Amino acid sequence: MKIRSVRSDSRRRAFAVTTARGVHEFPWSQLDVAPSTADPVVEVAPDPELGGDGFTYQLASGVEGTVHIDHVLRFVRDPEYQRNQLLYELTSEAISSLAASGRSKRGVARQLGTSLAQIARLLDPANTRKSMDQLVRLLAALDRRVDLRFGALQPTGDGA
Repeated sequence: MKIRSVRSDSRRRAFAVTTARGVHEFPWSQLDVAPSTADPVVEVAPDPELGGDGFTYQLASGVEGTVHIDHVLRFVRDPEYQRNQLLYELTSEAISSLAASGRSKRGVARQLGTSLAQIARLLDPANTRKSMDQLVRLLAALDRRVDLRFGALQPTGDGA
């Protein structure tokens, strides 16, 4: 996800990060180098070196900081970001389980009644169009059990 624009809001002590999905507020308290009244933000913009996937800010003292969009999305608990993270973790587990099992992709495809191309798509970490169901079936074929745990989210400290 690309950052379209970003602005600093000293009253709210946060950055307003605009993406295709809307505006996300990212508090200064989450920064490694935090602005203050004595050292305010003088410049903030999407960082072209990060391909628009992050932004850089500069304080009056000349100190710079960079924030990646993943940090913002994790903080605001973006549902699409959380889904993609879960898919990535399941895919990583499937890749390691396949390597550890010593089984061939062809044998797993035969067991699941699918094609080698489908197995390749399931094992592709960049593919976000696959379903959790398909990955759970693949992991089961590799003798892995998937357990889900539910719990309350930890407070973010911003009153949300």
